[in-house]
Amino acid sequence: MSQTIGITKLAYSRTWHHVSCTTPHHSLSTIRPVPALNSPEIEPPSLGRLASRIAILLMGKHKPIWDPSTDCGDYVVVTNCSQLRTTGNKRWQKMYYRHNTRPGSLKAVSMDELMGKLGGAEVLRKAVSGMLPKNRLRDDRLSRLKAFEGDAHPYKDNIVKFNGKSQIAQWPPAVGKKKPAKTTAKA
Repeated sequence: MSQTIGITKLAYSRTWHHVSCTTPHHSLSTIRPVPALNSPEIEPPSLGRLASRIAILLMGKHKPIWDPSTDCGDYVVVTNCSQLRTTGNKRWQKMYYRHNTRPGSLKAVSMDELMGKLGGAEVLRKAVSGMLPKNRLRDDRLSRLKAFEGDAHPYKDNIVKFNGKSQIAQWPPAVGKKKPAKTTAKA
């Protein structure tokens, strides 16, 4: 007996998400209690929070049909990677290591040096790669991450738009606002 109810072909279709490293994201804010949606206190998310959100989109965990053994994730386009935000002294203290299995060949590069050589897109790619499961689907998922240093990218036509506008950082109106009370006149 099949566990599928209804047509699931559309559920497996991939969509394109656009994330900017410089846009404040209300849901990724670390301020508690969470301020209003249009508050100037909200800052762009840090590298780790941004990478974990991107990893969820690449795996497809935001979809109701998610299964660990199926690759049902979406494409993610990240812009403005040159302006990645990190907290504390991570930019200068975080080290990336590589080794070619020969004795004495351990190479260490700081995050600042890596951003200077390869750009912020590579730093973000390494962070997202560390948050994806280490299995046969990892490379396919990581290939759907498109990271760019600036605003320009060739995938503008692919990104999902509602009413002709991209939904990047477009949040619903504030929940806490109360509507004016209606008065009823009795005749």
